[in-house]
Formats: sequence, C-alpha cells, structure tokens
Amino acid sequence: MSALPISVATLAAMKSRGERIVCLTCYDAGFARLLDAAGVDLALVGDSLGMVLQGHDTTVPVTLDQMVYHTACVSRGRERALVVADLPFLACGTPVRALESAARLMQEGGAQVVKLEGGATMLETVRRLCDLGVPVCAHLGLLPQSVHRLGGYRFQGRDHASADAIRHDALAMQEAGASLLVLECVPEALATEISRTLTIPVIGIGAGAGCDGQVLVLHDMLGIDPGRAPGFSRDFLAGRGSILEAVTAYADAVRRGDFPAAAETPY
Repeated sequence: MSALPISVATLAAMKSRGERIVCLTCYDAGFARLLDAAGVDLALVGDSLGMVLQGHDTTVPVTLDQMVYHTACVSRGRERALVVADLPFLACGTPVRALESAARLMQEGGAQVVKLEGGATMLETVRRLCDLGVPVCAHLGLLPQSVHRLGGYRFQGRDHASADAIRHDALAMQEAGASLLVLECVPEALATEISRTLTIPVIGIGAGAGCDGQVLVLHDMLGIDPGRAPGFSRDFLAGRGSILEAVTAYADAVRRGDFPAAAETPY
C-alpha cells in the first residue's frame, strides 16, 4: 500500500492489477485522519450523515451547505484517502444546478470527486460535469434519495427488466465520463458482471464480493447503532480494543476478499 495520495488514476490502476479498493463514509477531520492511518483508500462524505449524525429517517433533508461543511472537515483531516462527496437531494436536479453544487463541494469543501445518484436521467449532467473537469462517481441500484418513490430501502435489479436497466445505465455512465461507480443493494451476480464489464472501478455496498471494492457506512461497521445496521454490514469493532483496530480489520478484510462473506450477501 503506497503512502502517496490516492487519485482516480490510482484507483483505475488498482482495478487493472486486481487490487481491491477500500472505502468508508467519513464526516469529520478526526475520522479522516484515522481512516488514513488504517489505509482506507476512499473517504466518502455521504449524505448518510443525515441519518447517522442528524437522526433523520432518510438522506433527503441533508442540504448542500451541510455537505460542504462536512466535506471541508474531512478534507482538512485527510492526507492519503481520496475525498468523494455526495451531491445531496436535488442539488443536481439540472445540469446547471449540478455544476454550481459541484463547484461548491470542490472549491469550498475540497472534494476531489462528486457522487450523484441516478441513471439515464443523469447522463447529460454527468457529461457536462466531466467535460468541465469534474471527476464523477455514479451511483446505481438502490438510490437512498429516491426512497419515497421506491417505497423503502429495497434491493434492486432482482428481475430481468430492472437488471437490464442497471446494466445499461452502468455502461452509459462510463461512456459519459464517470470515473467510478457505486452499486448499492443489487444481486451479487449482477454486480460481479458489471464490475467485470466496466473499465472503471465499481464499489459495492450490499452487492456481494465480486466488485472492485467495498464501502460501508462508518457507524454501521463500528456497531454504533446495532439495531439499525443492514444485514450486509458487519460490526468490526466487536472484540477489538480500538476504533483504529476495527477500521484496519475492515480494510484488511476487504483486501483479502473476506468481506463481504456469504452471510452478508443477501442475493
């Protein structure tokens, strides 16, 4: 593991070498330093902060101002990990608004990559961002910002039509210029197929062990709210003496291919 700062080019090279990519959510400078010490490659400033920090039931209430604030906190703490920041609910509702929102996340927050949810409807936005030099991480499968439309946090891509749509959108996002893709809560076979098909790295969450990397919500993998942890997560703090040991154990498990295990792969 190199001590040099991670870039999107680093991640592409890791994929080509078959090295698994380690990602965790992160919301402040202290944890950013800890993730660096544990060798985590990507620090994702997720709008999941609305649920794990603010106590909301969804990510929808999170504002752009809040995302800029937390991204800046993480950016000041990290040295090695690549900082990826979520564009919150409707912050990329139009290409123009997406550009304005991404500019704030990068200029004020220090984000190096911006992440947005959605498939075909977001292609024009992704192209525009990438054309103007903004690295983009796409997000397909379960889209937490669309939870009200979806009717809950449900696995996606379990029938032929929805699986085909995710395949198509994944390829389209790559062609539009996206540097990374997150696949959330899709069947393992589908995620593995997409990971092998795309040239860009694919990071899974609840998508099985066949992706190029894994991401979890920091609070879930520390067992901070065990009553709400999803079935695809694991409490890495249990039986360990410190948070640093827990995060290091998570990073090691991802790199060895020990996480997620079969019990943590629902479909």
